[in-house]
Amino acid sequence: MIKKTLYFGNPVYLSLRNAQLVIKLPEVVKNDTLPDSFKQRMEVTKPIEDIGVVVLDHRQITVTSGVLEVLLENNCAVITCDSKSLPVGLMLPLYGNTTQNERFRQQLDASVPLKKQLWQQTIKTKILNQAAVLQGCADGEIGCMKTWAADVKSGDSDNLEARAAAYYWKNLFSIAGFTRDRDGIPPNNLLNYGYAILRAVVARGLVISGMLPTLGIHHHNRYNAYCLADDIMEPYRPYVDKLVYGMVQSGQSYEGLTKDLKAQMLSIPTLEVAIAGKRSPLMVAVGQTTASLYKCFTGELRRIVYPEM
Repeated sequence: MIKKTLYFGNPVYLSLRNAQLVIKLPEVVKNDTLPDSFKQRMEVTKPIEDIGVVVLDHRQITVTSGVLEVLLENNCAVITCDSKSLPVGLMLPLYGNTTQNERFRQQLDASVPLKKQLWQQTIKTKILNQAAVLQGCADGEIGCMKTWAADVKSGDSDNLEARAAAYYWKNLFSIAGFTRDRDGIPPNNLLNYGYAILRAVVARGLVISGMLPTLGIHHHNRYNAYCLADDIMEPYRPYVDKLVYGMVQSGQSYEGLTKDLKAQMLSIPTLEVAIAGKRSPLMVAVGQTTASLYKCFTGELRRIVYPEM
């Protein structure tokens, strides 16, 4: 089943009733004298088990402890945003798999050569997916990118990821002064937002598959709590890039993160991708990827299952 993404960008009160998420507007919370018929129109309930990601994007949102408890028990990722509406926090369950201790040990015992081989596969797929986006969106020359993808060595010792990225971003957006930089000019704002949503989806998938999102196969910044999520999301980034490219080309203003733009970005978990020869929503595909990663750690598989564009 495809899990839903819920976005809250206005003051709201989130509580729990009969294992359902109850969404109340402030008028109902503050005014107990309103007729019951009116109150019913001012509140909505959602089944907790249908929710995969919750985005909290307002300082006057109130969430009960019971809601957070049940959301996390159902493997939901909860994202909080700052005053600029950019995701700043991510809450995940401490455990998401019944054999988690065993899976942690398999992950911790993974050899350096294995992790380098997995990173090689990851970067090769990422570059090929970037090439597909560049060719499909900007009709760019991709011969060099295919060559770089084929030449990626174990651990990407030649850093072909960076070479491909420089070429990719230079040719994807025809916007004066644009470079891919977190603090750069738009549409960097859209890319930042989209990657944050993607990161939450991947981190959630890793937890459900019984792995630690902190321990990466390549990223190892000691200040980064989601190194493995940042590793595994790499081949999925081009799907966000393609979505942002379409938004830019549509002619709508993208200087600021409007509610309409954010609504479009929240479609990321349901984007259709091709994985293992089948079409699948991105969130479901991520689950296949993380499950295959664990099997690589145990020796059951030699390759991570990634989507191909």
